[in-house]
Amino acid sequence: MFKDKTIVYTSGTFDMFHYNHLRMINYARSLADILIVGVSTDELVTSYKAKPIITFHERLQIIEALKTPDIVIPQHSLDHTDLVKKLNIDAFVVGDDWYGKYDYLDALGVKVFYFPYGTGVSTSNLKKTIHDSYEEQLLLRRKEKPSVSPDKH
Repeated sequence: MFKDKTIVYTSGTFDMFHYNHLRMINYARSLADILIVGVSTDELVTSYKAKPIITFHERLQIIEALKTPDIVIPQHSLDHTDLVKKLNIDAFVVGDDWYGKYDYLDALGVKVFYFPYGTGVSTSNLKKTIHDSYEEQLLLRRKEKPSVSPDKH
């Protein structure tokens, strides 16, 4: 706590920004006097999963455009030990797909909240939906196009 203000940190890739991203950031905002949102760099993300569709600088600008965060910063590491100490963070909010991974922050006096995404939209689901829809459109176009066979003389 800094001057009786609760500082909350949340972070993510925020690729293909969607409703569940917004819900998590809004939840973090509800706990905070000061909300800091970290956006994972492309280098960090590719160290543990596929490269984001949206570039880091574009994802950063999307989060900066929200009125919810007070501060938006790049996130270079999944280890938040130094960040917590440097920024005097009181609480950390992360999606429940990371459940248990940040329990080590409790020892630093940081309350960790694993936000339940629940079912529905996720970046992975969006990518799959887009891919499947594209494949379906390709198949439909192939069926609609009359096949041209060469003349046999």
